[in-house]
Amino acid sequence: MDIDVLGALAVRENGISITPTAPKPRQVLALLALHADQVVPVSALIEELWGTMPPRSARTTLQTYVLQLRALIATALEGTDGERTAKDVLVTLPGGYLLNSDGGTSDVREFDRLAGMGYRAIDAGDFPVAAQRLREALALWSGPAFADVQGGVQLDMETRRLEETRLCALDQRIEADLKLGRHRELLAELTVLVSRYRTHENLHGQFMLALHRSGRRGEALDVYQRLRATLVRDLGLEPSTALRRLQRSILMAGPEAGVGKQAPVAAAAVAGAGMRADRLVRA
Repeated sequence: MDIDVLGALAVRENGISITPTAPKPRQVLALLALHADQVVPVSALIEELWGTMPPRSARTTLQTYVLQLRALIATALEGTDGERTAKDVLVTLPGGYLLNSDGGTSDVREFDRLAGMGYRAIDAGDFPVAAQRLREALALWSGPAFADVQGGVQLDMETRRLEETRLCALDQRIEADLKLGRHRELLAELTVLVSRYRTHENLHGQFMLALHRSGRRGEALDVYQRLRATLVRDLGLEPSTALRRLQRSILMAGPEAGVGKQAPVAAAAVAGAGMRADRLVRA
Protein backbone atom coordinates (compact mmCIF):
# COMPACT_ATOMS: atom_id res chain seq x y z
CA MET A 1 0.00 0.00 0.00
CA ASP A 2 1.20 3.51 -0.85
CA ILE A 3 -0.05 6.37 1.32
CA ASP A 4 0.22 10.11 0.67
CA VAL A 5 -1.32 12.66 3.03
CA LEU A 6 1.17 15.57 2.80
CA GLY A 7 -1.01 17.35 0.26
CA ALA A 8 -3.98 15.67 -1.37
CA LEU A 9 -5.06 12.33 0.11
CA ALA A 10 -4.00 9.39 -2.04
CA VAL A 11 -4.08 5.76 -0.90
CA ARG A 12 -3.26 2.99 -3.37
CA GLU A 13 -3.44 -0.76 -2.91
CA ASN A 14 -1.77 -2.87 -5.59
CA GLY A 15 -1.18 0.39 -7.47
CA ILE A 16 -4.93 1.14 -7.63
CA SER A 17 -6.60 4.02 -5.80
CA ILE A 18 -8.84 3.08 -2.88
CA THR A 19 -9.56 6.71 -2.00
CA PRO A 20 -13.33 7.32 -1.90
CA THR A 21 -14.95 10.50 -3.18
CA ALA A 22 -17.70 10.70 -0.52
CA PRO A 23 -16.66 13.04 2.33
CA LYS A 24 -17.33 10.81 5.35
CA PRO A 25 -15.61 7.61 4.10
CA ARG A 26 -12.78 9.88 2.93
CA GLN A 27 -12.36 11.17 6.52
CA VAL A 28 -12.28 7.62 7.84
CA LEU A 29 -9.62 6.56 5.35
CA ALA A 30 -7.56 9.70 6.01
CA LEU A 31 -7.37 9.01 9.74
CA LEU A 32 -6.64 5.32 9.21
CA ALA A 33 -3.98 6.13 6.59
CA LEU A 34 -2.20 8.61 8.83
CA HIS A 35 -2.00 5.96 11.55
CA ALA A 36 -1.37 3.03 9.21
CA ASP A 37 -0.44 -0.22 10.99
CA GLN A 38 -1.82 1.15 14.26
CA VAL A 39 -5.24 0.65 15.79
CA VAL A 40 -7.46 3.72 15.48
CA PRO A 41 -10.12 3.57 18.20
CA VAL A 42 -13.78 3.62 17.19
CA SER A 43 -14.25 6.55 19.55
CA ALA A 44 -11.65 8.61 17.65
CA LEU A 45 -13.31 7.84 14.31
CA ILE A 46 -16.74 8.78 15.67
CA GLU A 47 -15.39 12.03 17.09
CA GLU A 48 -13.78 12.80 13.73
CA LEU A 49 -17.04 12.23 11.86
CA TRP A 50 -19.56 13.81 14.22
CA GLY A 51 -17.71 15.74 16.91
CA THR A 52 -19.12 15.68 20.43
CA MET A 53 -22.72 15.00 19.35
CA PRO A 54 -22.73 11.73 17.35
CA PRO A 55 -26.07 10.25 16.30
CA ARG A 56 -27.34 7.08 17.94
CA SER A 57 -26.57 5.23 14.74
CA ALA A 58 -22.91 6.37 14.75
CA ARG A 59 -21.35 2.91 15.18
CA THR A 60 -23.60 1.34 12.56
CA THR A 61 -22.93 4.15 10.11
CA LEU A 62 -19.18 3.87 10.73
CA GLN A 63 -19.39 0.16 9.95
CA THR A 64 -21.10 1.06 6.68
CA TYR A 65 -18.21 3.37 5.76
CA VAL A 66 -15.74 0.61 6.58
CA LEU A 67 -17.64 -1.77 4.30
CA GLN A 68 -17.50 0.82 1.50
CA LEU A 69 -13.73 1.12 1.94
CA ARG A 70 -13.36 -2.66 1.91
CA ALA A 71 -15.30 -2.80 -1.36
CA LEU A 72 -12.77 -0.41 -2.92
CA ILE A 73 -9.92 -2.48 -1.49
CA ALA A 74 -11.42 -5.72 -2.83
CA THR A 75 -11.61 -4.21 -6.31
CA ALA A 76 -7.97 -3.16 -6.07
CA LEU A 77 -6.98 -6.69 -5.02
CA GLU A 78 -8.66 -8.37 -7.98
CA GLY A 79 -6.17 -10.26 -10.10
CA THR A 80 -3.68 -10.75 -7.25
CA ASP A 81 -2.79 -14.14 -5.79
CA GLY A 82 -5.82 -13.94 -3.48
CA GLU A 83 -3.88 -14.45 -0.26
CA ARG A 84 -4.53 -10.86 0.89
CA THR A 85 -8.21 -9.99 1.33
CA ALA A 86 -9.96 -6.70 2.02
CA LYS A 87 -10.41 -7.74 5.66
CA ASP A 88 -6.66 -8.33 5.88
CA VAL A 89 -6.04 -4.79 4.63
CA LEU A 90 -8.67 -3.01 6.73
CA VAL A 91 -8.69 -5.06 9.90
CA THR A 92 -11.35 -5.04 12.61
CA LEU A 93 -9.79 -5.32 16.04
CA PRO A 94 -11.17 -4.98 19.57
CA GLY A 95 -12.03 -1.33 20.04
CA GLY A 96 -11.05 -0.09 16.59
CA TYR A 97 -9.74 -0.57 13.07
CA LEU A 98 -6.27 -0.92 11.56
CA LEU A 99 -5.14 -0.18 8.01
CA ASN A 100 -2.46 -2.75 7.19
CA SER A 101 0.06 -1.20 4.79
CA ASP A 102 1.93 -4.51 4.41
CA GLY A 103 5.28 -2.71 4.40
CA GLY A 104 4.22 -0.14 1.81
CA THR A 105 5.22 3.50 1.56
CA SER A 106 4.01 6.47 3.59
CA ASP A 107 5.04 10.04 2.86
CA VAL A 108 4.68 10.94 6.56
CA ARG A 109 7.02 8.14 7.60
CA GLU A 110 9.51 9.08 4.90
CA PHE A 111 9.34 12.73 5.97
CA ASP A 112 10.03 11.75 9.58
CA ARG A 113 12.94 9.53 8.50
CA LEU A 114 14.61 12.17 6.35
CA ALA A 115 13.99 14.99 8.82
CA GLY A 116 15.46 12.87 11.61
CA MET A 117 18.59 12.30 9.51
CA GLY A 118 18.79 16.04 8.92
CA TYR A 119 18.50 16.87 12.62
CA ARG A 120 21.19 14.36 13.51
CA ALA A 121 23.47 15.80 10.82
CA ILE A 122 23.01 19.29 12.29
CA ASP A 123 23.88 17.97 15.75
CA ALA A 124 27.02 16.45 14.24
CA GLY A 125 27.95 19.70 12.48
CA ASP A 126 27.51 18.17 9.00
CA PHE A 127 25.57 21.05 7.47
CA PRO A 128 25.74 19.97 3.80
CA VAL A 129 24.11 16.64 4.63
CA ALA A 130 21.64 18.32 6.98
CA ALA A 131 20.52 20.79 4.32
CA GLN A 132 20.16 18.03 1.70
CA ARG A 133 18.19 15.60 3.89
CA LEU A 134 15.86 18.34 5.16
CA ARG A 135 15.35 19.62 1.61
CA GLU A 136 14.39 16.08 0.53
CA ALA A 137 11.98 15.80 3.47
CA LEU A 138 10.28 19.09 2.65
CA ALA A 139 9.98 18.14 -1.03
CA LEU A 140 7.50 15.43 -0.01
CA TRP A 141 4.94 18.13 0.76
CA SER A 142 2.74 19.11 -2.21
CA GLY A 143 0.44 21.32 -0.13
CA PRO A 144 -1.20 21.40 3.32
CA ALA A 145 -1.71 17.96 4.84
CA PHE A 146 -5.10 16.46 3.90
CA ALA A 147 -5.61 19.38 1.51
CA ASP A 148 -8.70 17.85 -0.12
CA VAL A 149 -10.29 16.29 2.98
CA GLN A 150 -12.98 18.04 4.97
CA GLY A 151 -11.51 17.35 8.39
CA GLY A 152 -13.17 17.02 11.76
CA VAL A 153 -11.70 17.33 15.25
CA GLN A 154 -9.11 14.59 14.89
CA LEU A 155 -7.85 15.47 11.41
CA ASP A 156 -7.73 19.19 12.19
CA MET A 157 -5.54 18.43 15.21
CA GLU A 158 -3.30 16.14 13.15
CA THR A 159 -3.06 18.75 10.38
CA ARG A 160 -1.80 21.33 12.87
CA ARG A 161 0.70 18.84 14.29
CA LEU A 162 2.03 17.97 10.84
CA GLU A 163 2.34 21.65 9.93
CA GLU A 164 4.46 22.20 13.04
CA THR A 165 6.78 19.36 12.02
CA ARG A 166 7.07 20.86 8.53
CA LEU A 167 7.83 24.32 9.92
CA CYS A 168 10.48 22.89 12.25
CA ALA A 169 12.18 21.09 9.36
CA LEU A 170 12.03 24.26 7.26
CA ASP A 171 13.54 26.31 10.06
CA GLN A 172 16.42 23.86 10.48
CA ARG A 173 17.04 23.59 6.73
CA ILE A 174 17.38 27.38 6.55
CA GLU A 175 19.68 27.27 9.57
CA ALA A 176 21.90 24.71 7.80
CA ASP A 177 21.93 26.84 4.63
CA LEU A 178 22.98 29.89 6.65
CA LYS A 179 25.83 27.88 8.14
CA LEU A 180 26.90 27.10 4.57
CA GLY A 181 26.95 30.80 3.63
CA ARG A 182 23.92 30.62 1.33
CA HIS A 183 22.48 33.87 2.70
CA ARG A 184 21.84 35.51 -0.66
CA GLU A 185 20.09 32.42 -1.98
CA LEU A 186 17.73 32.50 1.01
CA LEU A 187 16.54 36.08 0.67
CA ALA A 188 13.64 35.48 -1.71
CA GLU A 189 12.37 32.48 0.26
CA LEU A 190 12.62 34.28 3.61
CA THR A 191 10.82 37.33 2.22
CA VAL A 192 7.80 35.12 1.56
CA LEU A 193 8.07 33.22 4.85
CA VAL A 194 8.17 36.25 7.13
CA SER A 195 5.08 37.59 5.35
CA ARG A 196 3.27 34.29 5.91
CA TYR A 197 4.42 33.77 9.50
CA ARG A 198 4.23 37.32 10.78
CA THR A 199 5.22 36.58 14.39
CA HIS A 200 7.63 33.66 13.96
CA GLU A 201 10.77 35.06 15.55
CA ASN A 202 13.24 32.48 14.32
CA LEU A 203 12.34 33.04 10.66
CA HIS A 204 12.62 36.79 11.17
CA GLY A 205 15.99 36.35 12.89
CA GLN A 206 17.23 34.23 9.99
CA PHE A 207 15.98 36.86 7.54
CA MET A 208 17.81 39.58 9.49
CA LEU A 209 21.01 37.57 9.43
CA ALA A 210 20.73 36.78 5.71
CA LEU A 211 20.12 40.45 4.90
CA HIS A 212 23.00 41.62 7.07
CA ARG A 213 25.41 39.11 5.57
CA SER A 214 24.32 40.31 2.13
CA GLY A 215 25.34 43.86 3.00
CA ARG A 216 21.76 45.05 3.62
CA ARG A 217 22.14 46.11 7.25
CA GLY A 218 19.40 48.77 7.18
CA GLU A 219 16.85 46.32 5.80
CA ALA A 220 17.81 43.78 8.47
CA LEU A 221 17.05 46.35 11.17
CA ASP A 222 13.76 47.24 9.46
CA VAL A 223 12.73 43.57 9.67
CA TYR A 224 13.25 43.69 13.43
CA GLN A 225 11.20 46.87 13.82
CA ARG A 226 8.30 45.45 11.80
CA LEU A 227 8.33 42.24 13.81
CA ARG A 228 8.41 44.15 17.10
CA ALA A 229 5.46 46.30 16.03
CA THR A 230 3.47 43.18 15.08
CA LEU A 231 4.28 41.36 18.33
CA VAL A 232 3.33 44.33 20.48
CA ARG A 233 0.14 45.05 18.53
CA ASP A 234 -1.13 41.49 18.09
CA LEU A 235 0.20 39.68 21.17
CA GLY A 236 1.27 42.36 23.63
CA LEU A 237 4.77 40.88 23.66
CA GLU A 238 8.28 42.22 23.14
CA PRO A 239 10.76 40.28 20.96
CA SER A 240 12.73 37.58 22.74
CA THR A 241 16.06 38.24 24.42
CA ALA A 242 17.88 36.31 21.68
CA LEU A 243 16.34 38.40 18.92
CA ARG A 244 17.08 41.65 20.74
CA ARG A 245 20.67 40.46 21.11
CA LEU A 246 20.85 39.84 17.35
CA GLN A 247 19.49 43.32 16.66
CA ARG A 248 22.11 44.90 18.91
CA SER A 249 24.86 42.89 17.22
CA ILE A 250 23.76 44.20 13.82
CA LEU A 251 23.54 47.75 15.16
CA MET A 252 27.08 47.55 16.55
CA ALA A 253 28.57 46.05 13.39
CA GLY A 254 29.89 48.35 10.69
CA PRO A 255 27.97 48.43 7.40
CA GLU A 256 30.72 46.50 5.65
CA ALA A 257 30.65 43.69 8.23
CA GLY A 258 27.56 42.13 6.71
CA VAL A 259 29.25 41.07 3.49
CA GLY A 260 30.63 37.56 3.42
CA LYS A 261 30.08 34.29 5.17
CA GLN A 262 31.98 35.14 8.33
CA ALA A 263 30.26 38.41 9.23
CA PRO A 264 30.91 39.17 12.92
CA VAL A 265 27.26 39.04 13.92
CA ALA A 266 26.05 36.89 16.79
CA ALA A 267 24.58 34.24 14.52
CA ALA A 268 24.03 31.93 17.46
CA ALA A 269 21.41 34.35 18.70
CA VAL A 270 19.14 33.25 15.87
CA ALA A 271 19.01 29.65 17.05
CA GLY A 272 16.87 30.51 20.04
CA ALA A 273 15.19 33.57 18.67
CA GLY A 274 11.78 32.26 17.91
CA MET A 275 11.14 28.64 18.66
CA ARG A 276 8.28 29.58 20.94
CA ALA A 277 5.36 28.05 19.12
CA ASP A 278 2.89 30.28 20.92
CA ARG A 279 4.20 33.17 18.83
CA LEU A 280 3.37 31.56 15.50
CA VAL A 281 0.45 33.38 13.89
CA ARG A 282 -0.37 32.95 10.21
CA ALA A 283 -0.92 35.95 8.09
